[in-house]
Amino acid sequence: MTLGEIADQFDLELIGEPSTEINGIASLVDAKPGDLTFLFNSSYKHQLKDTLASAIVLRQSDGAECDIPILISERPRLAWAKIATAFDPAPLPDFNIHETAIVSRSATLGKGISIGAYTIVEDGVVLADGVCVGAGCFIGAMTTIGEGTRLYANVTIYHNVHLGSQGIIHSAVVLGADGFGFEFDKETASLVKIPQIFGVHIGNNVEIGAGTTIDRGALNHTVIGDGVKLDNQVQVGHGTSIGNHTAVSGCTAIAGSTRIGSYCLIGGAVGIIDNIEIADHVEITAMSLVSQSITKRGRYSSGTGMMPGGDWKRSVVGFRKLPELIRRIGKLEKDKN
Repeated sequence: MTLGEIADQFDLELIGEPSTEINGIASLVDAKPGDLTFLFNSSYKHQLKDTLASAIVLRQSDGAECDIPILISERPRLAWAKIATAFDPAPLPDFNIHETAIVSRSATLGKGISIGAYTIVEDGVVLADGVCVGAGCFIGAMTTIGEGTRLYANVTIYHNVHLGSQGIIHSAVVLGADGFGFEFDKETASLVKIPQIFGVHIGNNVEIGAGTTIDRGALNHTVIGDGVKLDNQVQVGHGTSIGNHTAVSGCTAIAGSTRIGSYCLIGGAVGIIDNIEIADHVEITAMSLVSQSITKRGRYSSGTGMMPGGDWKRSVVGFRKLPELIRRIGKLEKDKN
């Protein structure tokens, strides 16, 4: 593409030669002639003089120090997200049904369907127009998948799962497995399984990362709202609901029957206990344990910050003494009064 074509397609102001050829995108440090690069943060302006890129996307306020063609965007990261689609080398679906796929005669297939090798589509499944199913997937009975949703290889979807349109489901995702529900029976001294009879409902424009699992519910559906983004290896427990446009980073575990609001940002390796509520617009930092409901928007953290090992060990000793210190302070205040 030429720089002028990129400017026109993505509605960006161009300062420089429109005929400049762009063959790819790259970081400031790694860019070569023919690449388009980006300046996301003004603190990295010192790298501009050394970049070999043929052009750069940056804010207008950063452009004075640049001697190569520039595209003006006040949100360079958003511009990057859009421009990168034009250079994405991911293979496109072939819109064919592979001869080794096993598709039930009672399944309903829309137009422009792509189904990869060794995929199984069970009874009553409905695939809307433009659905792309990768090789080795399993789609259980009575499941529905909305228009334009893409499943990468080896996705497993149990029965009665409903996916919206324009979704992206990465490899090794499991949707609709049984929630972790058991009740102890004293008479038999054993755990009795609670049937997970409800399903999973996933909204539109949802992306689910590789290895993530979303369990079905026992008393209600597990619900994932529109625009939700789940990273790799996230666990969503049975009967949980996640509001629209919430993002959850990798290795987070959300226990059952938890209700998470819209536009939340949940960091990596966060643990969230069951049967609590989290309000809209809440940010939870990485490796926090959420053990009670959060009713007000804002940023929340738990745990201790990193420190040298010896200091941490001494701090642990101090933590153990806190209950006694609090008791003694309370006694001193009482005696003083």
